[in-house]
Amino acid sequence: MITSTSLDSSETSSVLTFLQGLQQRITDAVQAMEPQARFVVDDWRKEPGERLQGHGRTMILEGGSVFERAGVGLSNVRGPQLPPSATQHRPELAGAPFEAMGVSLVFHPRNPYVPTVHMNVRMIAALPADAAPVCWFGGGMDLTPYYGFDEDCVHFHRVCQEALQPFGDDKYPRFKQWCDEYFFLKHRSEQRGIGGVFFDDFAEFDFARNFAMLQSVADGFLPAYLPIVQRRKDMAWGERERDFQLYRRGRYVEFNLVWDRGTHFGLQSGGRTESILLSMPPLANWSYQRTEPEGSHEAQLTAHFLQRRDWLAA
Repeated sequence: MITSTSLDSSETSSVLTFLQGLQQRITDAVQAMEPQARFVVDDWRKEPGERLQGHGRTMILEGGSVFERAGVGLSNVRGPQLPPSATQHRPELAGAPFEAMGVSLVFHPRNPYVPTVHMNVRMIAALPADAAPVCWFGGGMDLTPYYGFDEDCVHFHRVCQEALQPFGDDKYPRFKQWCDEYFFLKHRSEQRGIGGVFFDDFAEFDFARNFAMLQSVADGFLPAYLPIVQRRKDMAWGERERDFQLYRRGRYVEFNLVWDRGTHFGLQSGGRTESILLSMPPLANWSYQRTEPEGSHEAQLTAHFLQRRDWLAA
């Protein structure tokens, strides 16, 4: 059953303050790994007369030695009507004005042995004219390797599990399964990556505890991902690995444009397209009916890593 939590303006402000700090902490950590390339800071504001009102900050680094593209977007927008992607489970809120705020990031590393990563945390509040405001939370993180390593998968999932443990023994297995089911390319019957955790439409506790869970997941991102980057970023690679990386990035593009609810929400609601599509890799390619040599590291990706499994039992 979908539920919602009532809120007031001070609570909304506390979420926004946390998200602003989160964006800065994450970009500071990435910048410390990139001595040459710098984050471009793009502060934007929706002008009067546009479908949405609000503001945001897009921070993007391109052409780095570690990250070919690393984008971290913050947005806080208000609109006259919730888009269909937000009301499919809440038909009673169809047509209600809304406020949405969140941080979303995607990092596309240069080295093919370093996995791509995605993280998003958000709050959406409906503001119906004839009822009190209600809100719900969503988010999570997931890992998309090109060349998989069991220890990286176990580490990533262990940090996710530890972030959710204070909120109930059921949360990690439940959100892990949700992630596996969500980040699935239905048109290819293929997982996007090795998963992580994902939750949406969440309002099962009171506001403070819902928000605390969101914070715990968000704060787990850097310890979940950066140790993997440090282990893999200096591994030797060549044309073969680069070609495979670009081919697998094509799958990432397909998922984001065809299936991702966050992308659909942003585009349907009149969001800022340039910021919404910061998740796209700078380069990708497609090959017709490509197959990998049996027993190769490339074939192992789909045979072993892109299979739903309990990584903590590995």
